[in-house]
Amino acid sequence: MPPSDGTVRIPDEKREHKERSLLAASTARSLVCGMSRERLVTLPNAVSMSRLLLAAMFVALREPPVRFALLVVASGTDFLDGWLARRTHATTRAGALIDPIADRVFVFAAACAYVFEGAISTASYFTLLSRDIATAIGFLVARSVPWLRAVEFRARWLGKVVTALQLITLTAVLVTPTAVPALVFLVGAASATSIADYTLTLWRERAT
Repeated sequence: MPPSDGTVRIPDEKREHKERSLLAASTARSLVCGMSRERLVTLPNAVSMSRLLLAAMFVALREPPVRFALLVVASGTDFLDGWLARRTHATTRAGALIDPIADRVFVFAAACAYVFEGAISTASYFTLLSRDIATAIGFLVARSVPWLRAVEFRARWLGKVVTALQLITLTAVLVTPTAVPALVFLVGAASATSIADYTLTLWRERAT
C-alpha cells in the first residue's frame, strides 16, 4: 500500500538503475574520443581546427593570390600545431585525430574547388584523394565489423608525406600548372604506399 503521507516511493532496484543511467549519460557527455572536454580545448587543437575555416575560405575566394596565401597558411598550421603540442606537452589522443581530419577537410575542399572549376581533371581529383578515400572506407569497415579489435590511431610518417605532397600539388595548380601531372603521380604512388603501410600496421596491432 502507498504511504499514508501521499508520497510515492520508488523501489530500490529502479532507483539504482536510474542513478546508473544518469551516471553513464554524464560520463558519455564528458568524453569525446576518450578525452575530456577540457583536454579538447587546447591551443594546438585550435590551430588544427583553424584549417576548417581556411577550407571554407578557399572555396569562397577564387582569386589565385588569396588561395596561394591560404595554402601557405594551411601548410604552416599543419607544422605549427604539432610543434605547439610537443612544446607545451599538450599531445592528446583527441589532437591526434583532429589534426589529420583538419588536413583532409582542407585538401578535400581545395580539390573539389579545383575540379569543379576545371583546374584539374577528375582522374587527378581521385588520385589526390585516394589515400583519404581509402582511409574513410577502412574506418567504415572497422566500425561495421564487430569482431575487429579497436586499435589506437597513430600518425605515420608516410601519411605526413602524402599530406605534404597534396599541399604542394594544390599550390602548383596556381603557380606551375605544367608540374601538376608529375606531382599527381607522386601523390598516387605515395598514397598507395601509405595505404599499404597503414593496413599492415593495423593488421599487426590487431594480431597482438
